[in-house]
Amino acid sequence: MQQAFIIDAIRTPMGRAKPGAAFAEVHPAELLAQLLKGLVERNRLDPGMVDDVITGCVSQVGEQSATPGRVAWLAAGFPEHVPSTTIDRKCGSSQQAIHFAAQGIMAGVYDIVIACGVESMSRVPMGTARMGQDPYGPSFAKRYAPGLVSQGVAAELMASRGALSREALDAYSAESHRRAQLAREQGAFRREILPIVTPRGVVEVDETIRPDTSPASLATLKPAFRTDELAARFPEVGWHITAGNSSQMTDGASALLLMSERMASRLGCNARARFAGFDVCGDSPMLMLTAPIPASQRVLRKSGLTMADMSHCEVNEAFAPVPMIWQRELGADPARLNPRGGAISLGHPLGASGARIMTTLLHALEDNKGRYGLQAICEAGGMANATIIERL
Repeated sequence: MQQAFIIDAIRTPMGRAKPGAAFAEVHPAELLAQLLKGLVERNRLDPGMVDDVITGCVSQVGEQSATPGRVAWLAAGFPEHVPSTTIDRKCGSSQQAIHFAAQGIMAGVYDIVIACGVESMSRVPMGTARMGQDPYGPSFAKRYAPGLVSQGVAAELMASRGALSREALDAYSAESHRRAQLAREQGAFRREILPIVTPRGVVEVDETIRPDTSPASLATLKPAFRTDELAARFPEVGWHITAGNSSQMTDGASALLLMSERMASRLGCNARARFAGFDVCGDSPMLMLTAPIPASQRVLRKSGLTMADMSHCEVNEAFAPVPMIWQRELGADPARLNPRGGAISLGHPLGASGARIMTTLLHALEDNKGRYGLQAICEAGGMANATIIERL
């Protein structure tokens, strides 16, 4: 079986999803096209050799409806014979794209694949695809509808059942911004970010990091998901989830270049990491955010590794309770969990987040000479992907 190697990993800066923000005037296909062009050019790769472009994208409607990886590839001026497909595993879409790309290489089907993701949440807002429609149908509703809640309420239930106070959630969130700002000041993101040209100029740094964030400032924010009806339904909930201890809606793209061992050797490319384990699993669609815990446990068992072997862990900060309870359940070192910040400070561009996280993970392992890194991400519907890579 062929090894699958990571040759390169880059991302755009993260832009806030609101009018007038960094990428609000940039079509999502253009955003991804610039990233793909940069990835190909910096690796001096013949784009005609790419076997597939596997793209994560959640809101596949409107400007993101026409197979965005295919449109972006052609917009970059690359050969028409290279195909693309789009993956929707919700927040883990581009992490699943990486899995499929690596597994295709390991199976001998591919030699060169680009796994990427894109989401413009300012131009295609979250939930646009539903447009008031019922995505579930009667049989699913009969089984689950009485207990189904939004992700925000699921985060509230996690916090309540995990006995996490508002103070603890806000402290974690402020620390996410502190770590991200420190990483930026130290130049830790410089190698992984590709500057993007916009109608207003070149964007080179993340727009989402708020260095002045503190527990005190976060404490002033109101609960984002409480209603009188929900409060009566869940009297045990403290209603601690706010915009400040949740991930930021964001515009962004990320991309990884993967190669087989034989192709990397043939082209003389430097293999930066290999894949040591994959897992994807489901958990309760009621709590929805808990699946990173069993997915991480399963990928560790599959790889024959332990948490003690992990130099760096990335767990998507969809809401602060997710990584906090994951850390408690897995017994992970808090200093090794999201040490450069996470989605609370860097943002969560849905379909691009999995590849963004792996891009940061790879560069951090290299900078700190770590060996193994684990990443996990919760996904709507109660699913999660988990991946372990080994730096080479």
